[in-house]
Amino acid sequence: MTDPLAFSLAVFAVLATPGPTNTLLLTSGARVGLCRSLPLLIAEAGGYSLAILAVGLALGRFVSVIPNARPILSIAVASYLCAIALKLWRGDGVRTTGTVTWVNVFITTLLNPKVLIFALVIIPLDEPNAKHYVAAFLAILIPVGLSWIAFGAAARKILNHRLIQLVPKVASIALVSFAVLLVGSSLS
Repeated sequence: MTDPLAFSLAVFAVLATPGPTNTLLLTSGARVGLCRSLPLLIAEAGGYSLAILAVGLALGRFVSVIPNARPILSIAVASYLCAIALKLWRGDGVRTTGTVTWVNVFITTLLNPKVLIFALVIIPLDEPNAKHYVAAFLAILIPVGLSWIAFGAAARKILNHRLIQLVPKVASIALVSFAVLLVGSSLS
């Protein structure tokens, strides 16, 4: 996608769509607030950058050649999402540190199914000026990720403490739902 407006709108639409990374950003904002969640944006940017380059430059060819690669990758990603969901449900790493970890966001973003859309459809990695598209992607990513954190932080201020305790439970259900959808769509 080389048209700048279409590219920007596509990136925004995919990033703004609820997903595993956004669920963790929202949860962190609700649990510890905006300022303490800001470092997670670096984890998100790093995870997407690394994954998009890996998928676009190597895995894209692999997945197109080997027919069973996509379902196997989907099951692996879904398994990771379920593991994170279980940790959120139990409160592992959330009660003790008070937040979703940087590593959780980085790995979840690295394995985010949206990477395939960005690397194989939206970001023209084969163009000579691909670095400009990657930079534009990151410029859109930061305010979108910040919005998810801010939404969680706003919910923290509006909702009482008991309802905020439910955010990780709801997030874990959302992550399992994403995992089921991912496996279901790759097997169909």
